[in-house]
Amino acid sequence: MTGLPLGRGSAADAAAPDARAARLTFSGELTQGGWIRGKAPDDVKSLSLDGQPVPLAPDGAWFAAFDRDAPPQATLTVTTEDGTVTRQQLAVAPRDWNIEHVNIARRSGGPSEAFMKLRRPELARIHAARAMRTGAQGWRERFIWPVEGRISGRFGSQRIYRGEPGSYHSGIDITTGKSGTPFVAPADGVVTLVADKPFTLEGNLLMIDHGMGLNSAFLHCSQILVREGDHVKQGQVIGKIGMTGRATGPHLHWSIKWEDDRLDPLLFTGPMR
Repeated sequence: MTGLPLGRGSAADAAAPDARAARLTFSGELTQGGWIRGKAPDDVKSLSLDGQPVPLAPDGAWFAAFDRDAPPQATLTVTTEDGTVTRQQLAVAPRDWNIEHVNIARRSGGPSEAFMKLRRPELARIHAARAMRTGAQGWRERFIWPVEGRISGRFGSQRIYRGEPGSYHSGIDITTGKSGTPFVAPADGVVTLVADKPFTLEGNLLMIDHGMGLNSAFLHCSQILVREGDHVKQGQVIGKIGMTGRATGPHLHWSIKWEDDRLDPLLFTGPMR
């Protein structure tokens, strides 16, 4: 274990079918948009969470997480060197998301072909950046806020248009009131994407791999101060806040993903002081 305090849930909250499963202790946030981290015994060969492989570090440490829309129960499957398979059921606490009901119809028709012609190569770069495995170790750290300011948009918030749900907010927005405010790396990592020109939605986009399938994206930057392939340290200045792309004012949109699961940055940092 890393010595982190237990969060909303821990191994003590999970039903363990036998002694071997009970040995998989962990800490973290057992809730939608949350995460867990632990250390497996030496005889564990592989782990998976609801069928998603969970990589094991050489020292047996591991990291896994729960999507914003994760169901109330997850299964951690453990395979040992002798071929024994055990399963540990985890209770995933639901979240009370900020849902706004709007009495107007959702815009129909979808994006135009002209827009998608620009968008497809951007999505390909984002997908490729998220697929990179750099060996970064930031996933072991307690994350810090990249910048302090007013939280103007919360993870998971969503509008419902006459009963039809729109896309939920995939990150957290931090407003400082002006462009050009520096922001820092929330944890160690390797830079996997630096937009060479503003993306249609994200503007000047910066992405960092923290290792074990965990990555951060920083949107709408006015300036990016690192290059692809750079190793960055927690607290290092990596860019400046802006309003490039689809933004109505200067702010930093920070999002975190583990594999395909969208996570709440607030559950990695704790409240802003």
